[in-house]
Amino acid sequence: MKIRPLMILPPLIFAAFAGLAYVGMYREDPQGLPSTRIGQPAPAITPEGLEGYPRVGQEMLTSGEVTLVNFWASWCPPCRAEHPQLLDYAAEGIDIVGVNFKDQSNAALTYLREEQSPFTGVAFDPQGRTAIDWGVTAPPETFIVDGDGTVLMRFQGPLVGTDFERRFVPALEEALGNAELSGAS
Repeated sequence: MKIRPLMILPPLIFAAFAGLAYVGMYREDPQGLPSTRIGQPAPAITPEGLEGYPRVGQEMLTSGEVTLVNFWASWCPPCRAEHPQLLDYAAEGIDIVGVNFKDQSNAALTYLREEQSPFTGVAFDPQGRTAIDWGVTAPPETFIVDGDGTVLMRFQGPLVGTDFERRFVPALEEALGNAELSGAS
């Protein structure tokens, strides 16, 4: 019996997909996408801001203090879920830069008025260009940036729950240089 090349193709494709799945299961963090920004200088943030809130300048990311850069939108339920944690961090004196993206300015302004703003500066990125530069896939995403403007960590998802406590809190504690950081509950 003669084997045709097209008869071999389906099993080869299946084997390739099975191999990729196997490798994917044993990655360090199968849920996360690698960030090319870790260890690199923070990209620029749009100078466009929301009326009534301080605009974001690059000097906010190179102030000598650890800064969180939080990408959010008023239409995003997980962003609303993490908002109390952002307010807690702001109350603890942690600088947080907010980047509102793919949103309407009036909806973002209403949201910040109703829920309070935890941000030291708010950038407005309606087209999502700054988000693209930072490698953001969907809101919310939060980056830890050290005092010289180097990106230390990218955290995808809301700042709540087990993953937040297991990965983000220790990374922020390390960046801040202290052993205990309140607000992780």
